[in-house]
Order: sequence, then structure tokens, then C-alpha cells
Amino acid sequence: MSYREVIVGGAIFCAIVAFFVVLSMAAEWLGSDQSSVTDVIQLALTPAFLLTAVAALLNVFSTRLGRVADRVHLLSADLQRGAADTEFLSAQLDFLRRRSLILDVAVVLATVGGAATCAAVLVLFLGASRNADVSVKAPRAILFGLFGGAIVFTLAALVTFLIEMIMAGRGLRVVCRQHPIRAKRPPS
Repeated sequence: MSYREVIVGGAIFCAIVAFFVVLSMAAEWLGSDQSSVTDVIQLALTPAFLLTAVAALLNVFSTRLGRVADRVHLLSADLQRGAADTEFLSAQLDFLRRRSLILDVAVVLATVGGAATCAAVLVLFLGASRNADVSVKAPRAILFGLFGGAIVFTLAALVTFLIEMIMAGRGLRVVCRQHPIRAKRPPS
């Protein structure tokens, strides 16, 4: 089992425990009225699904960032050994640096989107604990701002990721053009 699997498993376990703790706290705050607890859970489901999607995006971003880092280490080692095509290797390292910066932006945007989603869920639970009506203007504006911000930041992270994917494809085509792979022909 890799360290990433352990971390993901631990995070999932903590999220499940936290969900049940918050659920039990909400049930205590609301008393024994079962319909109120159900309403709070229903309101919290949409942000929870968005949070799951953001977590999956962050996993993809970190995997791609790891691949870029591996490629940077490989090219840096080739440069230090004095490989023949230093100009090409330097250009590739610069291209990978730009890709990693774009991935960093995508990670930050997705993280802010996830944090806004968590804050929206927190506002829902705090509003339910105080028996606040979500139709009141202040909580509604806060929820709209947080959840709307979460969607905007997540969308921006996806657009940033699309830019990185297009860059990666373009970079692959450039490498293939500059260093064509000659297929080995079977002996006749």
C-alpha cells in the first residue's frame, strides 16, 4: 500500500467520522424533530457532492504535478550529465516549469472552491442549529456567495486544467516533431 492510498484512506475515514459527528450535533441542536434533521441533510447534500468532485480534481491535479516533477528530475539529470542537446533540454525544462505553474493555479483554485463549499455546509448547519430560516436575506446571501463562489472557483480550476492539458499535448507534438521515433522494420 502506497503512502497516497494511506493518506486518501485516512482522509475518507476522517470525513465520514466528521459527517456523523456533525450529524449527531445537528440532531442534538434541533431536538428530536426528525424532519428538521432530514431537511438539513438534504440541503447539505449538493455541496457535499461538489466537495467530492473537488477532491477528485485535486487528486488528478496532484498526479499530473507529480508526473511533471518526475520529468523535470529526469531532464535535470540529463543536463547535469552533459547530454548532447542542452538547448532542447533547457527548452523542455522551461516548458515544464510553465505547466507546473498552471497546475499550481488549478490546485489553488480548486482548494478555494472546496473551502467555499465547506463554508457553505457550515453556514447551513449553523443556520439549522439556530433555527434560522434559509429564506431570510442574510443567510441566503451568504449561502449564495459561498456556493456560487465554490462553483466559480471550481469552474476556473477546470479551465486552468484544460489549458495545462492543451499545453501537454502541444509539448508532446513538439517533441515528436523534433525527435521523430523511427519505427523498426522487421527483417524481410
